[in-house]
Amino acid sequence: MLKVPDHQVAGHKAIGGKLGPVVDGSGRFYKPLQGDERGSHEVSFYSSFSSNSKIPEHISRFFPKFYGTQLIEASDGSGRQPHLVLQDLNFGRVNPSVMDIKIGSRTWPPEAPEEYVQKCLKKDRKSSSLPLGFRLSGLQIFGSRELGFWKPEKKSWVQSLSSDEVKLLLKKFVSNNASGPLDRKPDCAFASIVYGGSTGILSQLLELKAWFEDQTTYHFYSCSILMMFEKDLISNGKGPRPEIRLIDFAHVVEGKGIIDHNFLGGLCSLIKFISEILTTPEDCATDGLLDDHVQRNHIYYENGST
Repeated sequence: MLKVPDHQVAGHKAIGGKLGPVVDGSGRFYKPLQGDERGSHEVSFYSSFSSNSKIPEHISRFFPKFYGTQLIEASDGSGRQPHLVLQDLNFGRVNPSVMDIKIGSRTWPPEAPEEYVQKCLKKDRKSSSLPLGFRLSGLQIFGSRELGFWKPEKKSWVQSLSSDEVKLLLKKFVSNNASGPLDRKPDCAFASIVYGGSTGILSQLLELKAWFEDQTTYHFYSCSILMMFEKDLISNGKGPRPEIRLIDFAHVVEGKGIIDHNFLGGLCSLIKFISEILTTPEDCATDGLLDDHVQRNHIYYENGST
């Protein structure tokens, strides 16, 4: 039976009669095709990428598996509509902490209509996209089975964070006290095992960076990196399964033999921020800027772990 994804942190959600993605509970994620050329562009990218023998296996693992397209009942009641059928990236995970990060200081593709360019620019100027080369689109941080998830009530607040606030949320993402009192500073307790190590998020980002320094086949505009891990596994003495995945490819265009400096620049910036958290642990639990901002912007706890 199809249902709304439990751990979707950004994008359109299939609630309240709105059109959005659904999952089948067996590992597949159904994303509605956008009615304009963006839907066909995303199908074209997945078809091209999944059949491209030049993509190294260690890179293709960072992308959702593609199972084609399928007509299913749309969540908005409009009848059977075409959907991308993709890998459900959080299938099998228990209470995952998830962060969606849109990469690139420019979020529109070349030759986009001027109206769309101005729409993107307006949003980008209110976010960290221009100064940092990336912005947070959404997140949830698992605290405990009693408290549930820490997450922002308003998507617009996350997207309008300053550079300092972005860094503090990246710290909070790997903190044991994320679900504590709002005036408690992030302790970065899990930074070394989530961000660090040979299989941690930083190592994966560096692996991705090495590919982007060489690949000239695609340019990724308005694409996101999803970061995930499971705090429950740490409590049970296991590794937290930190992983990154790239998502949202409606604005991918041909690279035409040119390096994708827009995506690469944002990726390098994100790597720098995470590296600094790992190399300067003394900076954790010292800044109060985020929590003052939190008090004013409706952060809430969503009870009910899954």
